[in-house]
Amino acid sequence: MIYLDYSATTPMSMDALDTLLKVSKDFIGNPNSLHRLGGKSKELIESATKQISELLKVKTNEIVYTSGATESNNMALLGVAFAYRNRGNHILVSSLEHPSIYAICDYLESIGFEVEKLKCNQEGLIDFEDLKHKMRPETILVSVALVNSEMGIREPLKMIRQIIKKENATTLFHSDMTQGLGKVPISVHDVDLASFSFHKIYGPKGIGLLYKQEKVTLVPIIHGSGKGSVLRPGTPAVPLIASASKSLRLALQDLERKEDFIEKLNEKIVKELSSYEGILINQTKYSIPHILNISLPNIKPETFIHALEDYEIYVGTNTACASGEVSEGVLAVYEDEKRASSTIRISLSYLTTTDEVNRFLHCFGLVFKRLGSLASKEKN
Repeated sequence: MIYLDYSATTPMSMDALDTLLKVSKDFIGNPNSLHRLGGKSKELIESATKQISELLKVKTNEIVYTSGATESNNMALLGVAFAYRNRGNHILVSSLEHPSIYAICDYLESIGFEVEKLKCNQEGLIDFEDLKHKMRPETILVSVALVNSEMGIREPLKMIRQIIKKENATTLFHSDMTQGLGKVPISVHDVDLASFSFHKIYGPKGIGLLYKQEKVTLVPIIHGSGKGSVLRPGTPAVPLIASASKSLRLALQDLERKEDFIEKLNEKIVKELSSYEGILINQTKYSIPHILNISLPNIKPETFIHALEDYEIYVGTNTACASGEVSEGVLAVYEDEKRASSTIRISLSYLTTTDEVNRFLHCFGLVFKRLGSLASKEKN
């Protein structure tokens, strides 16, 4: 099997899995309980949270555990909207967001908030002049993903923050950093709120994190009992939290070495696929090498993906949460609906081998030739 869909999800590392199993077996107490077993579980959560806070360089009370980035995005956007609606009802988001952001914005618009999309330039970066122009006194939040999940375009968050705060010092800045964590150096101090998901960094599914700067107020979107968190009440998932802490520590090791290796694999694939007639490479100079997006001529992406499955090769379309739909990111950058509706996403990992890439390229050629020939016959 050749897995090239790492941006959708990653396999759990053995270290993270070992931690998950050990904690599940040995820490059975509810951390909200007063007895010794509960205290033991609570101490483990505190230890794991301390490690995460040190790795991200934040305070422990600025970490909120969630089920994943989608919940974190909901907690951030809805929480800010409801907490600061007395200041205004205007929200700005980029044109290169994860589908979950747009779904939340659709809901906010349905209850009276005004949401505007920011333009991007030909390289996929936020149009700074458009940002300045659209900022208002009633703008309460701006949300811009650190790394676009479809083309891997990395945004300059520090510069964007400077513009936001200059135009309106009270506007809060959120970023979905899910696709950047463990791939490139990040700083949550570029934003007021940041979303993460641990299944993207070889950790367990079902656990995410929201970084919330201490001074930021959020209205809870989940209500219940429990001593763990006002924003996320209920029984904390002790095994998931411990495993997430382990996966984060491992993911942040040797980032530069891993990225250099992945970049070589990316360049090899781009060089080969660029030789095919009609294939378009959806990549700019700001795309990180872990994510490679291409558009196919006259071939349905889902047909191509299933054809590769016959060789036990697995790639994705745009983003896993919007499979089969038009790529919003490609459409925003290239303004070409045909190009945006025929995308395939190849996502790489430091686990990917050169032999796997060679095998993928060989099988890609076989499938492209066969499906391309069929498409030509149907056209004629």
